[in-house]
Amino acid sequence: MTTVLFVGAGRHQRRAIEQARARGLRVAAVDRNRDAPGLAAADVSEVVDFADVGAVVAAGRRAGADGVLTVSADRAVPVVAAVAEELRLPGIGFDTARLLTHKRAMRETLGRAGLPQPPFAALRSAADVDAALAAVPFPAVLKPVDSGGQRAVFRIESREELERDLPEAIAESPTGEALLEAFVPGIELNGIVVARGGEPAVITLSDRLRPPGIGFGVGWIHVYPPSLPPAQVAVAERVAADAVRALGLRDAIAFPQLIASRDGSVAVVEVAARIPGGQMADLVRHAVGVDLVEVALRQALGEDAPDGVALPQFRQPLAIRFFTASPGPLPTGRVTRIGTLDRVLAAEGVVQADTYLQLGETIRPVRRDGDRRGYVIAVADAPEEALRRAEHAATLLEVEVEAAA
Repeated sequence: MTTVLFVGAGRHQRRAIEQARARGLRVAAVDRNRDAPGLAAADVSEVVDFADVGAVVAAGRRAGADGVLTVSADRAVPVVAAVAEELRLPGIGFDTARLLTHKRAMRETLGRAGLPQPPFAALRSAADVDAALAAVPFPAVLKPVDSGGQRAVFRIESREELERDLPEAIAESPTGEALLEAFVPGIELNGIVVARGGEPAVITLSDRLRPPGIGFGVGWIHVYPPSLPPAQVAVAERVAADAVRALGLRDAIAFPQLIASRDGSVAVVEVAARIPGGQMADLVRHAVGVDLVEVALRQALGEDAPDGVALPQFRQPLAIRFFTASPGPLPTGRVTRIGTLDRVLAAEGVVQADTYLQLGETIRPVRRDGDRRGYVIAVADAPEEALRRAEHAATLLEVEVEAAA
């Protein structure tokens, strides 16, 4: 029986693991958390920290893996590539994986290709602040070069803020490096690209709306199709495809994030080589009929992904609203009661909803992706109506809290 190895077995991976088994595949999974839900869903599971590449390779060899992949876990991408190379399985290659998970290396590669992107500078300590400020104007964005989930991402307005937040950004980086880049105003876009034989096809572009305040980097609303004029959509599609080519992806799912400015230009924020989290796979499935997990499984196993699998089959406007704290629909505090999703799911236009809330947890103001505690997906004839429906449905979840100690 054909075996596929999942690196990481969290909430997002569990659904993909279940889908792979339903497809008739034998699934092996590794995760450092013995309680990871995907481990229980797999045929074969091992508690392995995927930071230990040798241990993951050994687990894949014991399982007799015919393919290896991850879902949503950016830090697992180079591990998957290393395992594929060691076991001689289909993959994107370790060097390409590094480009896609190291923001400075990515920026340098995109710059050599002449792609539009904000000015940037790398920092390893406070000694690098003067040089960085000479290259990057305010406002700016500070982030670790090799982290994810919007951890230690800051909007920077002054030298004082940069010096204050730099240690946290560096500490969050496994390689001890941060990136400062100019903040580009405009509409942020999530792209999904499927590359086959080195030819990228843009599957969806969607608006990625963000909250105000310290969590400004978190996508808390997604809307498809994007709110751009057709000419700028065409520019964005071209930039997304060119970025994927420049980074060397040949047979893979890519997740480019872009900024569309008022002057009609489009700049690259970054590109990931994986199925993204944040319900983007659900957005693609409901919006255009492409099953990204099926595409990823085929590519991991070296199988063809024909047009009927990899390209859009229809176009359906939709919106995703995440359950987040104020100014989102959730209250802040320790959770004492969680209502059912019945009213949410029964609301007009809702096609999918879920919540990750647990009794006793503390809901905090939005700062990172993990502060999103569920979602609602609604469809309509127009994206504006889909967003209205999703936002209304999100208010129907009843959650009671008490002040956190």
